[in-house]
Amino acid sequence: MSNKPAYQVKNLFGMRKDMSVGFYLTDFLFRKVLRQNASVKWAIHHTSTIHNPEKISRGINVFPGDSPGVYINAVNGVSIGDYTNIGPNVGIVSSNHDFINNDAHVKEAPVVIGRFCWMGMGAVVLPGVVLADFTIVGAGAIVTRSFTDGYCVIAGNPAKIIKYLNKDECNAFAQTKK
Repeated sequence: MSNKPAYQVKNLFGMRKDMSVGFYLTDFLFRKVLRQNASVKWAIHHTSTIHNPEKISRGINVFPGDSPGVYINAVNGVSIGDYTNIGPNVGIVSSNHDFINNDAHVKEAPVVIGRFCWMGMGAVVLPGVVLADFTIVGAGAIVTRSFTDGYCVIAGNPAKIIKYLNKDECNAFAQTKK
């Protein structure tokens, strides 16, 4: 156990060890003082935007928006499984605008992202998409359809499977997190 002041402050306030105290100070300034993303209940990067955070369910060690530039529209709901990582500038959109009245959102199925997934920088996940456990979304991918079998790497526009992961290795890794 370290006696460094930063460690003691993080421990006292229940802060994540992998984030700097400066991250939390900036988060406090933007969310609590300036009221940007004020309804988000967890610390996020000041350049991220989250709409309807109350409609986001998140698993263990999941902090949507902690990377810079993340945009999440959770109008129809977003579910993110345990240990999933969302990279910088990722967009997760659970609702489109009505074609005629762009003030209105279209009712769609929620976005569901499984456990142990990873969204690479600049990826976009569109409404109704379901990504099963261990789905890696490559940088810049546009995910327009579901990948319900998981254990794969998807990339491109529109996203398609470019590699399959070893299920046994993935499941053995998942067991280390229990």
